[in-house]
Amino acid sequence: MAKAWYVLSVFSGHENKVEKLVRMMMQHGDLDAVSDVRVPTEEVEEVVNGKKRMVSRTFLPGYLLLEMDLPERGWKSTLSNLSKINGVMGFVGQSGNIKPQPISAEEAKEILQKTGEIKVEKSTHLKQEYAIGEKVRIISGPFEGFNAMIEEVHHEKGMLRVSVVIFDRNTPLDIEYYQVERVSNL
Repeated sequence: MAKAWYVLSVFSGHENKVEKLVRMMMQHGDLDAVSDVRVPTEEVEEVVNGKKRMVSRTFLPGYLLLEMDLPERGWKSTLSNLSKINGVMGFVGQSGNIKPQPISAEEAKEILQKTGEIKVEKSTHLKQEYAIGEKVRIISGPFEGFNAMIEEVHHEKGMLRVSVVIFDRNTPLDIEYYQVERVSNL
């Protein structure tokens, strides 16, 4: 059989610990059928206290990807070695004494693209189009929850100049597109 990706179910929060133990077992020759192990993570932009930062997040909590070449005979010993690892629950799609099934090549490709393991051309995302005079609600940053009116739109920067009423005075703010949402006019 050829190498394929399998999904191993683990206790949520134990993904990195199990990955480390699997890698150690691979180095010691206890898991000859396993050629790679991955915790599916992605880089996401997070806004904390109005500041953007990139963080790595597990996007399939409770699961690991294992690239394996499971033989027709002897596959049970590999699974037995994996099941001895504290925090491992079993393979997705396996029940009883039946050999686990790998995920499809397309599913593996999608996951690996999302993790950044396989590089893809970034698709162009159209930025939200806003118009002067439009009402928006601020959804992140120090003015979260305030309603505002758009005064200027800077498409090339993805920025807006909005006017917020603070202490009965119009106060201009420069904010990014992702920090606002449209307010429906009722």
